[in-house]
Amino acid sequence: MNAATLASHRFGYSETSLRALQADPQGWVLAQFARPAPFDASGLIDSSKALQLTREVLQAARKAQQPPANPMPMDELGAMTPSRQTLRQTNLRGLQRRWEHVVATDTPVAERWVQFWANHFCVAATKGTTLALVWPHENEAIRPNAFGHFKDLLRAAILHPAMLLYLDNAQSIGPDSPAGRKRDKGLNENLARELLELHTLGVNGGYTQHDVTQTARLLTGWTLPPQANGAVRFVARLHQPGIKVILGKTYPEGPESLDMLLLDLGQHPACAKHLATKLARHFVADDPPAILVEALARRFLDSSGNLPALAQALFTHPLAWSDISPGKFKRPEELLLSAHRLLKLPIGGIGAVGGAAQALAAMGQAVGRAPSPQGWPDRSEDWLSPDALLKRVQWADQFAQAHPDSADARAMARLAWDDTLSVGTAQQVERAESGAQALALLLASPEFQRR
Repeated sequence: MNAATLASHRFGYSETSLRALQADPQGWVLAQFARPAPFDASGLIDSSKALQLTREVLQAARKAQQPPANPMPMDELGAMTPSRQTLRQTNLRGLQRRWEHVVATDTPVAERWVQFWANHFCVAATKGTTLALVWPHENEAIRPNAFGHFKDLLRAAILHPAMLLYLDNAQSIGPDSPAGRKRDKGLNENLARELLELHTLGVNGGYTQHDVTQTARLLTGWTLPPQANGAVRFVARLHQPGIKVILGKTYPEGPESLDMLLLDLGQHPACAKHLATKLARHFVADDPPAILVEALARRFLDSSGNLPALAQALFTHPLAWSDISPGKFKRPEELLLSAHRLLKLPIGGIGAVGGAAQALAAMGQAVGRAPSPQGWPDRSEDWLSPDALLKRVQWADQFAQAHPDSADARAMARLAWDDTLSVGTAQQVERAESGAQALALLLASPEFQRR
């Protein structure tokens, strides 16, 4: 596979033609990190309004069915009340804007970079309190910091209302704090555990259960006070008093300890290796070359977590451009967006977005509702099964039937893959009985299904 094809399909979302990047594929990729296309969030709901809307939805659901638990899972919200309909439309508008950006952006590789970090710091609308917060988290915490320094991205991601609610830190109270001595509530370790295991050090990062508990104590006090209108604040009466010892280092009592901890975690060798492995796995191969991972980890530490420097290290390394066969299996959302981008086909209105979201859910990816804080899995084996393959082929056929005149699939195959299209795929597309069948065969081909 030549460099232009790799730049388009491995690193981006599939270009209609390789002509614009054939002269300098690597330069095309790197230029996107110098000036990533801005995302237009105008008119979309922010986290404050999202929290208000969520409260209205939950209150309406409680009145209707008196659920036993709070927060209530999204699947138990009951009838489609006016407030719940508003919530659905709000989430679809956020998803529509995200998809429109991917399809139209001049910097698709930079957008893939944003989506990597959004999945790394995953929040999901799988519980009542986060129903409307997935897209505000991406737009307010991830996008503004994905091209800066990791320490700033880390802080913004975990101190956003979405993360504090998703991983329950908003309800965590120091047992020996003034509030803890009065209430029948206590410490919650969810955010602390994921901060160490998922966001920074990795599962084998050298921390212990003691470190998790001490981190949870350090995080107490960071919450969403009712009077703050959805803003995150440090509330001293909820904070566990005394020093905390994490990974052998002592941190003082109070809000300043959080920045100290995040800085130390971001400079830890285990964090560098964890992030380097995930990046190389996402952009290159399920089992990335150790030399590539080591090079990325070294650049991360040497640059103090400078994310553009990390991107440069990744996209200039020869192993990132090596022909690894078979390529990585696309997630369903990547499949859909690549098809729209390849065909230069707009996503459409909210109704179309809702239909597409249902199709993705049928293929195993309910966008915005990742199954766990780990986010969507990133190995081909997680998306590759007989049933999954069947549904992908069915999707390709349905997509082609819905857009039979959107493009000449035969000509587009040559433009988008040049001479790297396999003989088998080329022959099947050329021999198709109709334009719709040719498009379906191209979308179902290994070249399109993988990157």
